[in-house]
Amino acid sequence: MAAVATAGDDDLVEYGFRRVIITITAVLCALLEIVDTTIVNVALTDMRGSLGATLTDVAWVITAYAIANVIVIPMTSWLSQQFGRRNYFAVSIIIFTVSSFLCGNASNIWELVAFRFVQGLGGGALLVTAQTIITESYPIAKRGMAQAIYGMGVIVGPTLGPPLGGYLVDNFSWPYIFYINIPLGIIAVFLTMTFVKSPKYGEKLKANQVDWWGIVFLASFIGSLQFVLEHGQQDDWFNDELIVILSVVSVLGFLAFLWRELTYQHPIVNLKVLKDGNLRVGTVMCFILGFGLYGSTLVIPIYTQSILGWTATDAGLLLIPGSITTAFMMPIIGNLIQKGVPQAYMVAVGFLVFFVFTFWMHNIITPDTGVEHMYWPLIMRGIGLGLLFVPITTMALSTLKGKHIGEGAAFTGMMRQLGGSFGIAIITTFITRFSQEHRVNLVSNLDMSKLEVQNRVHQLQQSFMSKGFTPNEALGKAYQLLDMSVNKQSTVMSYMDIFLYLGILFLCCIPIILLVKRGKNKVDLSEAMH
Repeated sequence: MAAVATAGDDDLVEYGFRRVIITITAVLCALLEIVDTTIVNVALTDMRGSLGATLTDVAWVITAYAIANVIVIPMTSWLSQQFGRRNYFAVSIIIFTVSSFLCGNASNIWELVAFRFVQGLGGGALLVTAQTIITESYPIAKRGMAQAIYGMGVIVGPTLGPPLGGYLVDNFSWPYIFYINIPLGIIAVFLTMTFVKSPKYGEKLKANQVDWWGIVFLASFIGSLQFVLEHGQQDDWFNDELIVILSVVSVLGFLAFLWRELTYQHPIVNLKVLKDGNLRVGTVMCFILGFGLYGSTLVIPIYTQSILGWTATDAGLLLIPGSITTAFMMPIIGNLIQKGVPQAYMVAVGFLVFFVFTFWMHNIITPDTGVEHMYWPLIMRGIGLGLLFVPITTMALSTLKGKHIGEGAAFTGMMRQLGGSFGIAIITTFITRFSQEHRVNLVSNLDMSKLEVQNRVHQLQQSFMSKGFTPNEALGKAYQLLDMSVNKQSTVMSYMDIFLYLGILFLCCIPIILLVKRGKNKVDLSEAMH
């Protein structure tokens, strides 16, 4: 990077009221971005009806936002240095807020998709810059606690979206899931310009020095990959021509991006920082953390709504106690890091706790599981996430120095987002395939020559006949009900498989901790651009 921060370690440290306000501002902006990632999920049906869109079209509301997010995250370190962190942060809030208003006023689905993409560009910058603003406002000795405060927003955000979205859609209308951002965004801009300070950087790059090709290759690689992951399952993966084309674009874009960043004098993303062993291990762990966090956040609402028949609001509320547990854990974890407890030990325990959660869920989910059965496993999930988020981030950066900390932190953020995308894509694919496999096995056991099967069909037939149906109609409905029962059971068994394999994945991560070297120096996260 040509622009290197020249500010001293304590130049940006705040105390008292100013630090409280800056912390609230940064956490608020991080929450705004993350809540907006999941809040639209429960409003898609209403959007579809209001805008006259197909299910495939309305899915782009989620996809456009995710693609823009993942593209802008790796570039945020560079953009902050070019324009000044406070200015970049404030402009990002304005872009996010204005595009929220435009999303709420969209007159057709493609207008909404375009505005969501712009919103995602602003939102990705909010997420990755908020952490830096918080950490640079705290003395080095307290930056573990600062990470914990930021972590509350990042972990709690995804679970706040569905219940908040459900409430707004049920009581108002879908545009209000975007309008709610407007007053919060205006307040955040005012507080940012009033209280947030920006580090002093060296000379900015001239227009002809900017890595434009790096930006193009990064956007084509990440954007195409994100689209393939979002739409692969519903479009039948490589049987779809567009998926094949974008997969090729992603691979070629990735190779071109690698070549450009390793050979250009002023790369937009410094790949050489990955020579650090701890960062390489940390990026893998961030990927797996995103996989587990977003994957389990996807499975539980789908299971409770499609199998147990819950409303979207109830499904979202189920996740809140676990999120509160994570928020409660964060200051404790930050305090332990400050006292010198090795992060590797906490990460290992976190992976083990997450395995216990997934194995527990594997054993309890049935077509009739109640909220009381899932309460404590989800509390366990909250504890596991608390033990993973901050220790993984600090451990990944523990052997980096100076500007390399910010460059390395951008990789951890990007990999966490990509881990979530991969997790959702792989899990939805395997739910479909496991369900088909279990259905075939269950149907093969429904042998009509067996007495218990005949008795079950007869009981169902008699039940429908008592409601006024003819014997033939009642028999048809009995078979139909039996088929629905088989489908439900096969789907539940597929969810059981998903939880089991997620748990095994986390269990296998524990030995990776042995690859991590203990950093000799304390991590100065003040220069972390993510």
